[in-house]
Amino acid sequence: MWSNLLMTVAWPAFLGACLLEAAVFAVVDPLELSWAGGPLGWSRQAVYTAAFFLFWAICLASSLTALFMARTVTPPLQPE
Repeated sequence: MWSNLLMTVAWPAFLGACLLEAAVFAVVDPLELSWAGGPLGWSRQAVYTAAFFLFWAICLASSLTALFMARTVTPPLQPE
């Protein structure tokens, strides 16, 4: 049960993170990023990896929220 629920949420979140990663880094060079006014100092691969897991966590939270909201919705009352 839990493994099915996890994969129902994690797989779309993974695909969303992949698309977000491709879209963001098509226009952003990781070596030009700065933090607190100075260069970030990370390698490209480190920035790609950290960004991917951040994007995945955001997409996972979004998917979990949508699943939670869909399961707690009660149908409207039918007129008698």
